[in-house]
Amino acid sequence: MAQHVQGVIAPGKNEPVRVETIVIPDPGPGEAVVKIQACGVCHTDLHYKQGGINDEFPFLLGHEAAGVVESVGDGVTDVAPGDFVVLNWRAVCGQCRACLRGRPWYCFDTHNAKQKMTLLDGTELSPALGIGAFAEKTLVAAGQCTKVDPEVSPAVAGLLGCGVMAGIGAAINTGQVGRGDSVAVIGCGGVGDAAIAGARLAGAAKIIAVDIDDRKLETAKKMGATHTVNSRADDPVEAIRALTGGNGADVVIEAVGRPETYKQAFYARDLAGTVVLVGVPTPEMQLELPLLDVFGRGGSLKSSWYGDCLPSRDFPMLIDLHQQGRIDLGAFVTETIGLGDIEQAFGRMHDGDVLRSVVVF
Repeated sequence: MAQHVQGVIAPGKNEPVRVETIVIPDPGPGEAVVKIQACGVCHTDLHYKQGGINDEFPFLLGHEAAGVVESVGDGVTDVAPGDFVVLNWRAVCGQCRACLRGRPWYCFDTHNAKQKMTLLDGTELSPALGIGAFAEKTLVAAGQCTKVDPEVSPAVAGLLGCGVMAGIGAAINTGQVGRGDSVAVIGCGGVGDAAIAGARLAGAAKIIAVDIDDRKLETAKKMGATHTVNSRADDPVEAIRALTGGNGADVVIEAVGRPETYKQAFYARDLAGTVVLVGVPTPEMQLELPLLDVFGRGGSLKSSWYGDCLPSRDFPMLIDLHQQGRIDLGAFVTETIGLGDIEQAFGRMHDGDVLRSVVVF
């Protein structure tokens, strides 16, 4: 029997979000209903609200979540009712050419629940990143549920569902930061700070945080940055080179998603160094670089999609490291809020006042 729960929707482009009654169908084959315990307020949700992803309004927002599986549909064997899970937005298929070549983090056929959640009048909702977790319960593909240790706080665990995993993965998986490397991170919001934490975890010797906000740079130091650069006051390329013996950093992670900062990352890396783009650009943005510079500098220019993570591998591992005290995932939780506080949380996030506001049910 379908259930009625409270959830937060974005009704139209740039309209304020509002709490509505959401209809959750019983799970069909390969699907699961999850009772949400916590969900982070991610910048991607704001992109949805602003119409920056697509125009398939109304959206059921929220995707950075943890909760308990309530029920599963036919054929589901990997999770069962009562399992504590982190939700992910890339349920790998296991059958595409990437999966069959042993690279499931590049899966070309990820999937979501086939049934639609709706409003009371039958209006179909578009769940953010195929999840829609600003709700008391949500319907997902069972493959979007990753079991982790239930002893961890849901507010902490849920952050692995998007931003924190994206940043840590950008450093460890995509950038392949190694012991003794020099790393620069441009943009010190939640994802950038997670990249800093990931670089520290990987054993980087020098981690340079770059931002235009001194408050964010102070937070970056707490996450593991060894040096900071305010790029409003100093040329970041020259500053990064000066801090790396004139050479540039081995790995530069761009966590803003703008052409100007990508160019800074490109020229701030060492010869044969690596640039990782994890900041999300908007569709109209264009990048111009001299092709000779791309050719002559060597190295790698990579994009990091979800931190190149494999949830079944990376989520439990990072939870274990958090519980061992080797990475402080709790440091990313600035505040806990209720469903009715999300519009204000978007404002605080836009102003740079929080790393993560987390809705707790």
